[in-house]
Parts: sequence; C-alpha cells; structure tokens
Amino acid sequence: MHYSRLFFACVSLVFGVACQSDPDPQQIIAQAIEAHGGDNYNSTHISFSFRDRRYDAHLSEGQFIYERSWKDSLGNVHDVLNNQGFTRKINGEVVDLLAEDEQRYANALNSVIYFSLLPQPLTDPAVNATYLGTDTIRSEQYHKIRVTFNQEGGGTDFDDIFIYWFHQDKHTMDYLAYEFHVNGGGTRFREAYNVRKVGGIRFADYVNYTDTLHSFSLEQYDTQFTQAEVQELSHIDLENLEVKAIEGATFADAE
Repeated sequence: MHYSRLFFACVSLVFGVACQSDPDPQQIIAQAIEAHGGDNYNSTHISFSFRDRRYDAHLSEGQFIYERSWKDSLGNVHDVLNNQGFTRKINGEVVDLLAEDEQRYANALNSVIYFSLLPQPLTDPAVNATYLGTDTIRSEQYHKIRVTFNQEGGGTDFDDIFIYWFHQDKHTMDYLAYEFHVNGGGTRFREAYNVRKVGGIRFADYVNYTDTLHSFSLEQYDTQFTQAEVQELSHIDLENLEVKAIEGATFADAE
C-alpha cells in the first residue's frame, strides 16, 4: 500500500473534504482496450509474421483459434491452439506428442499471440488488477497497474506477474514489464515503437530490455529505464500485419 499517497489524500478530511480512493484498474484497462481497438477485436482474423514464422489469430465471441506455420527440415509444420486444445501437423499429418512437448509448443504459440493482442487479453476473468499509482516516463503521465492471475483459468504460467503503464490521456499501453518462471525465469521490460493501426486495431513493435544483474524488482523497471539502467535484449517486430473480419463459416473452417 502507498501510505504516503493515502495520507495526503485523506489529510483533507480535517477540512471536511472526502478522502479520494485510487482509480479503478479495471476501468483503466477497459479504456485502454477501447483505445486499442474495442469491438474490432471481435469476429476478426489477425495474421502476421514473426521471426520467419506465420501466426494467425481467429477471434469470435469468446472462441479462438491460434495458428503458427513454417517450413523446416521435417517439412511444413502447422500448430493449432484453440478452446479444445493443441494439435501439431507435419505435412498435413497429426503428430503424436509427449505431454511436456505439447505444453511447451502450446505455450510458445500462445505467448506470441497473447503479447501481440495486448491489452485485449486482460478481459480474461482470471486476471487480477491492482492500481500502483502514477508514473512519469519521458515526460508523459501514466497509470501503473499490476496484473496477476488466478490459478484456475490462468493457464500453466498463472504465476507470472505483469506491470502495465497506460497513458493517462491517450489510454494507450506504451510500456510493460513481466516476471516469468520458465527456462530459468527472469524479468523483461518492453517499450512500444512503430505504433500503427491496422483494421481498426492498434499494434506496436517493442524494444525488449532486461535486468542482467537481477538487481531490482519488477515494479522498479520504469525508474531504471528512465535512468538508462536496463540492457536492450532484442526487438519484437510484427511484419506483414493483416486484419480481416470473420464472416459466416470462416471461423469454424479456420482449422
């Protein structure tokens, strides 16, 4: 709890003014989703290329189909993740997978599309949002929100933690940080750039930063970024972006 902020908000009670509470983080998220695309996320097919692989996301009324396809030494690989589960095909034939491999491939596919669609996935009922206050980054004012997940419905990475920075006036998600636990774990901080709207949806590429020394907490990334104490790790660039409305049986046939 931010005791100093609460104290100064409530000290006005001495003068007969009511104590003001923090903004509702769910309302801030809802405003951000509207600013990023709103209803354009529904009944839509989003496709893009990322690191030489094609990704497709079909979204309609709570149903989803995520696809990833590429060609390697084994042939044409096609991964599909939907509300029913995960399937991998090679040259059109379904491949039997070990449970741990199936989970790993599904997580990798879900992760890329999840980040590309943010903040829209924050409508999930497993999301828990906490308001952390306001921040100034590069002379712009932001709401700072922490997101955790319920174990039920939160997926295999339910224990990951995210921090989002939403612009106070534009309602855009310009920065995010997250803590993950797979592959040895770690933290990342992302800065949006090359922002553009395609099919009424706001997309961004990201500069990906890390704290190589693990010397500060996730909540401190904004300060460390401002002070140039983070190290650039990679770029997250979405190429060949297309957005199309799903009509009729197109969604059901996407598999």
